Amino acid sequence: MAYQGIIDRYQEFLPVTPKTPVITLHEGQTPLIPAKNLSREIGGDAYEIYLKFEGMNPTGSFKDRGMTMAVSKAVEAGAKTIICASTGNTSASAAAYAAQAGIQCAVLIPSGNIALGKLSQALMHGANVISINGNFDDALSLVKETAEKYPITLVNSLNPDRIEGQKTGAFEIVDDLGEAPDFQFMPVGNAGNITAYWKGYTEYCNKGRCINLPKMMGFQAAGAAPLVSGKPIKSPETIATAIRIGNPASWKQAMAAKEQSAGVIDSVTDEEILEAYKLLAKTEGVFCEPASAAGVAGLIKYLKAGKMEKRIAKLRIVCILTGHGLKDPERAIQTIHKPESIPADMASLKKALSL
Repeated sequence: MAYQGIIDRYQEFLPVTPKTPVITLHEGQTPLIPAKNLSREIGGDAYEIYLKFEGMNPTGSFKDRGMTMAVSKAVEAGAKTIICASTGNTSASAAAYAAQAGIQCAVLIPSGNIALGKLSQALMHGANVISINGNFDDALSLVKETAEKYPITLVNSLNPDRIEGQKTGAFEIVDDLGEAPDFQFMPVGNAGNITAYWKGYTEYCNKGRCINLPKMMGFQAAGAAPLVSGKPIKSPETIATAIRIGNPASWKQAMAAKEQSAGVIDSVTDEEILEAYKLLAKTEGVFCEPASAAGVAGLIKYLKAGKMEKRIAKLRIVCILTGHGLKDPERAIQTIHKPESIPADMASLKKALSL
């Protein structure tokens, strides 16, 4: 049978029943790419480095894993409308799955702080997109209150079904590698994804599907790093819009994942994020959005600082790339050198090609 999405593949690990109407865009089954060129470039030859490219999900981000579960369970409960606060990817995913389910979707976004690629998706899928004069945390407070007072289902990562769906990323990594990695590097924004991956690895190992549990290495942007500073940030700032969050909803769970796995939650600068973002595209042909590169930036930072342990046998590292680069084309255009025009003749072309 053809692949039918994560609920069909991993239903024994998910809170579904024969009565659950599966709302799917056949999400999941994203590639785990060996990053041999990147390894050489960053001095990681002592490790096997892989890129889990979640930008290859139907709406271009990891959010689809959680949204198929959240929307399926919402429809099972009779919901006619879902709602979310978003910096972009959640809105795109929620709107797409609501369209598939034939229900309404409302989205609150922080004014001026959402990449146009993501906003266009939500609008095209028919969501009621409302821009507020505030940040993501303000938007989340409003949608939480709305869901408490009205018959509308919240589909942010506060919804436990979102975490259930997102944990399947860990299952896929184990299935592809034959074992869990030694380290997992990933971006941290609202902190639902690091929570979900740790839950996935733990459950898979408890069922005998793996023995090893990875160290969870989460990285926030330096201007939006409340988990690192230990307190909420009122006005978070970073070019990585997907993780521009000052008070993560899954704060306690993310810290538990860090502590239980003997991992870290640290920060990287915008400059380090952009360098990793460009390096991934240049060395591996993988175009991710800036926030996705935060985990790779963290790996580079730790390699340079000599903080990564080494063994005779190569340790395995998986970096989670959470979204596709076409989510934020404006940032790519601002980052790269724009091509210059030449006359349409062979002499000019030979000169341009240094022939």
